[in-house]
Amino acid sequence: MRKLFGTDGVRGTANQEPMTAETALKIGMAAGRQFLRGDHRHRAVIGKDTRLSGYLLEPALTAGFIAMGMDVILVGPMPTPAIAMLTRSLRADIGVMISASHNPYQDNGIKLFGPDGCKLSDEIEAEIEHRIGNGIEKDLVPSDRLGRAMRLDDALGRYMEHVKTTFPRGLTLDGLRIVVDCAHGAAYKVAPTVLWELGAEVVQIGVTPDGLNINRDCGSTAPEAMCEAIRTHKAHLGIALDGDADRMVLADETGALVDGDQIMALIARSWQESGRLQGGGIVATVMSNLGLERYLKKHGLELARVQVGDRYVVEYMHKHGYNVGGEQSGHIIFGDFGTTGDGLIAALQVLAEIVRAQRPTSEVVRCFNPLPQLLRSIRFGETAPLEDSDVLCAIQQGKSSLGEEGRLLIRKSGTEPLIRIMAEGSDEALIDRVVDNIVTTIERKAR
Repeated sequence: MRKLFGTDGVRGTANQEPMTAETALKIGMAAGRQFLRGDHRHRAVIGKDTRLSGYLLEPALTAGFIAMGMDVILVGPMPTPAIAMLTRSLRADIGVMISASHNPYQDNGIKLFGPDGCKLSDEIEAEIEHRIGNGIEKDLVPSDRLGRAMRLDDALGRYMEHVKTTFPRGLTLDGLRIVVDCAHGAAYKVAPTVLWELGAEVVQIGVTPDGLNINRDCGSTAPEAMCEAIRTHKAHLGIALDGDADRMVLADETGALVDGDQIMALIARSWQESGRLQGGGIVATVMSNLGLERYLKKHGLELARVQVGDRYVVEYMHKHGYNVGGEQSGHIIFGDFGTTGDGLIAALQVLAEIVRAQRPTSEVVRCFNPLPQLLRSIRFGETAPLEDSDVLCAIQQGKSSLGEEGRLLIRKSGTEPLIRIMAEGSDEALIDRVVDNIVTTIERKAR
């Protein structure tokens, strides 16, 4: 059983367990030992976002890998997908991203990638936890086999060139005014530069990180600033990334938001027409709207659903031969270009469709009418409300009320102490009543 790892690595409040220097050291040691293979010189790549606590966790992880005989390549603030790409490009044995994604600066996290650039499976994470719990100190290497650390100065340039190669040759962004909100996070340098180099007029916000302002009133989870900037600057569209830039949300020329479901619908249909789509459809999570599923079905495409978490999307894509997948929240994975969600690459694929269509963003990106969907989150403490009989009864009543024309999903967040309730269907008033009843019941039990 995994206790340390959640749905996206290890995450928590910085300088409190499990996000302490001591635990980061042990994770580095255990992960390093896990990926010692053969007698070659082993390497770990470590990147981070712009949180102040990155200065705490980066040297601790570095020391852990060095203690296991691994060399460490430090690349500084970089998007999560850049770490996945560099791990493969540098033939490294493991990649590490220090980030809590869309969480506020007080939190931080550790995401691990294998030598293939993919996030680790549940089984490997469980093995790493087992090593930590069974005294990883016994595996320390002799003094003459300690690793070394170096900084890779051109890492940003390598990633930017990789990203630009995903944008079709012969197309440019000339004539487009684009707002990009980097959430004061990992992409604060690369995203505006890539868009500018491809020809866009760039209005940039969220590009002055101070260690404490990441995701604060900006980025993909607070896109109001981007939407306002679109209207103020009369931009053609806006792109809002999260703190580690592995996901994004779009807004059209009116400032209206476009979620990941619409983006996946747009790309799926376009790639189907051009013969690029593999697997006969796309992969999404249980959170994606029924409207997306019906749209794809109308065009002869399948929507395969998996549990929440972009790594589960990737695993299913690899296993069943899909090359497009993602999450409603804006994690979009293109198997042709990478092994994890990449907000900037996803944005470029949408921009390519807009350039080809020569029509307003609002006309290009809205492919289907989503069914009404309501999502609520409830914070809980030491209780286990989802095991309570009254809560289970309320959930069953909700499912019965929605029937076959709707959906109800109740799950624990894998990154925060939250219970998430999602309901959708054609009757918006019914959805409100179902969710309100479940929320009220859980709140009463969670006190």
